[in-house]
Amino acid sequence: MAWSASTRYEVDPAPLGLALVHDLLNTISAGRPRAADLLDDLADAQAWVDQALDGWAQEAAQAPAQVRLTEHDLEELRGLRAELRGLLTSLDGEDSRGDVTGAAPAVHVAAAALRMDREGRVVLEPRGQGWRYVAALVLLEVFQAQRADTWRRLKICRNARCTTAFFDRSRNNSGVWHSTRTCGNPENLRAHRARQRVRSAES
Repeated sequence: MAWSASTRYEVDPAPLGLALVHDLLNTISAGRPRAADLLDDLADAQAWVDQALDGWAQEAAQAPAQVRLTEHDLEELRGLRAELRGLLTSLDGEDSRGDVTGAAPAVHVAAAALRMDREGRVVLEPRGQGWRYVAALVLLEVFQAQRADTWRRLKICRNARCTTAFFDRSRNNSGVWHSTRTCGNPENLRAHRARQRVRSAES
């Protein structure tokens, strides 16, 4: 189960390499009952990184990289995750910054190298060790998704009790809930009841 963070919230992973970014976003503690934060503990984080890099390698038809994390790496990865989640919520017009509280400063620069592959194509490859390699790979996938215009389909569920990241596959990119059944319907019902209370108070 390569995309373990997303599948535990019963969301389908984003397509291709963007699934790595999607999975990082879903390493947060969310749901009912709340699942563990996969970047809170070194053993959990290492298990997630191993699975995620293996999943990315399968999507990219490349050999998986071996990355060993340290406690310091966890702080940096939590900071990157928080900044990406904050970016998605701001793009969606929301004020919430997700799991920014207590997170490390964001990674704005990561190293990558240009290389020509066997087919003569120039490709970007991540560089670095530990969190730096993971951050470089994640930012490269964000870059590719922005070029392909799929980045705008990666969203944070509007349900404040949830905030699961999901890939919007609707035709007009209008989705706001990671699940209409578990988040959309209850939120719409609460909004409907609130409007009824307002109308009753005014009459």
